[in-house]
Amino acid sequence: MKFAQRAVAADIRAEVHDRSKQSAGARLAQIGLDFLQLGPGAIVSGYCPFRTEIDVMPLLKRLDREGIELALPVVVRDDQPLLFRCWRAGDALESGRLNIPVPPIDAPELEPDVLLVPLLAFDSRGYRLGYGGGFYDRTLERLRARRSITAVGVAYAGQKVGTVVRGIEDQPVDWVLTEDGPMGPVRAPAT
Repeated sequence: MKFAQRAVAADIRAEVHDRSKQSAGARLAQIGLDFLQLGPGAIVSGYCPFRTEIDVMPLLKRLDREGIELALPVVVRDDQPLLFRCWRAGDALESGRLNIPVPPIDAPELEPDVLLVPLLAFDSRGYRLGYGGGFYDRTLERLRARRSITAVGVAYAGQKVGTVVRGIEDQPVDWVLTEDGPMGPVRAPAT
């Protein structure tokens, strides 16, 4: 069922991306993360957009100008959680897995307080549909076992679905941020 939902969600995201890609990233930057009321020293992990993911780079550049410490995720191995390396707007990046840009190996590792999480689809309970690698699910599970963190799914508003097909290992996000603004908190209660 997830495979079928992924195929439909990827097509929908591609259509929305074609219509909105020019303005959506700028709109995310205008909205910002003020709704999270980040404290001093907060670390935010973003991502380099892949395929038709909404572009968070304008938002990350704004956060950098505001003095927020930033990180980008790095895939270590298929069965491992992500790790996060320090990054600032303008820093050099190198090619990572699937040619997704990542900070160089000598960039300091950080543990973020906020994760901006890309997705294919999301629902009103905070569940997201990813690519199926489980990287963010493993990462969120590990971080949540150690301390409080905030996961913000980032998507086009048109990616919302009635219900995301999910399994027991799937980790919900706490908020969803779209070009229309934040939705949340949306995280489903623990069961």
